[in-house]
Amino acid sequence: MGDSESFVIVGAGMAGAKGAEALRDQGFDGRITLLGDESHRPYERPPLSKEYLMGSAEFDAAYVHPENWYADNRVDLRLDTKVRRIDRSLRHVELTDGTQLEFDKLMLATGARPRSIPVPGHDAEGVLHLRQVGDSDRIKQALAGIENLVVVGAGWIGLEVASAARQAGVGVTVVETAELPLLRVLGREVAEVFAALHRDQGVSFRFTTAVDEILAPSGKVTGVRLTDGLEIDAQAVLIAVGVDPDVDLATESKLRVSNGVLVDATLRSGDPNIVAAGDVANAFHPVLGKQIRVEHWANALNQPAVAVSSMLGGDITYSELPYFFTDQYDLGMEYLGHVDPDEYDEVLFRGNVEAREFIAFWLSEGKVLAGMNVNIWDVTDQIKTLITSGTTVDREALQDPNVPLNEHIAR
Repeated sequence: MGDSESFVIVGAGMAGAKGAEALRDQGFDGRITLLGDESHRPYERPPLSKEYLMGSAEFDAAYVHPENWYADNRVDLRLDTKVRRIDRSLRHVELTDGTQLEFDKLMLATGARPRSIPVPGHDAEGVLHLRQVGDSDRIKQALAGIENLVVVGAGWIGLEVASAARQAGVGVTVVETAELPLLRVLGREVAEVFAALHRDQGVSFRFTTAVDEILAPSGKVTGVRLTDGLEIDAQAVLIAVGVDPDVDLATESKLRVSNGVLVDATLRSGDPNIVAAGDVANAFHPVLGKQIRVEHWANALNQPAVAVSSMLGGDITYSELPYFFTDQYDLGMEYLGHVDPDEYDEVLFRGNVEAREFIAFWLSEGKVLAGMNVNIWDVTDQIKTLITSGTTVDREALQDPNVPLNEHIAR
């Protein structure tokens, strides 16, 4: 950990900023260069579809660190800076302006990019995406001046923007290829809860269909035509069909890539000098026993400390369970765990589903794989214990709000 060493972090979002912070916290005294292609210093993304979009918080609250933190901690933060390539053998990164920066260790925190849809009109005025603060500003501006919005994709971002739009008085139609919102993430039982929530607030859903064309006869959005022939009037269209990990640099430098940069449980890539963290990292999870890539804030917050430990020669593994949260209308929820659609055999509810005050548990052979608390708080520690204990639960006790979550667990 000599002060002559030079560490480079590519990507100046939450994961990159937390990586720089962890390097100093863990005693690294050498050069840290943090490279970001946005003009803003590192910020958190959740407010972009939540409180900042709603106008209930200023953007300043989203910054990871105060402006002077980088100079005070000798972090060379370079904004509006794009990396052209990584030379693994010579251990340097080359910027688009030709500058070369040598590194002893490199962290990839390049995040993800929103997908587009390859249909006529996809680049018309009024077609929106959400990833960066400027996108959130454009959506906020659009909501102030339109009557109707079409949201393409009923995932977390699509539903959160739909919620903001309805609360701004804008009519919303959500178009989704699946039968329900969030179906692949939550399964049918809990997806129904979110469908009912949005319908109660006046959102119109068009399921099992897709956009065939974004109508923009004079270059500006006037509506959409769906694959089933239906035309919907709208003055803006939000494309929220997911993101792809930004693996261009990793692919070009021949790192192992498959739905992200493949890393082990210590977040090391196949190159011992390169780690990855955040949305771009497809990491082996020691508790779940498989590779997973998680596109949520908690990973960008917590993974960098483990990646930094690996950069400094440590051997800590990242074993935090995936965690995410959402706020839509009067529904707030937290989700802990990980379950693919074909991995669970039942969902049990504890509490009042109609009143949207409940906990849902996903089970396989009587063991809890994941839990979601909706408008019930301070239970994630108990849910975590249920998941990590690996014990078979008493189903009736699990569903009974009168039985403390920490007592009924094992049969």
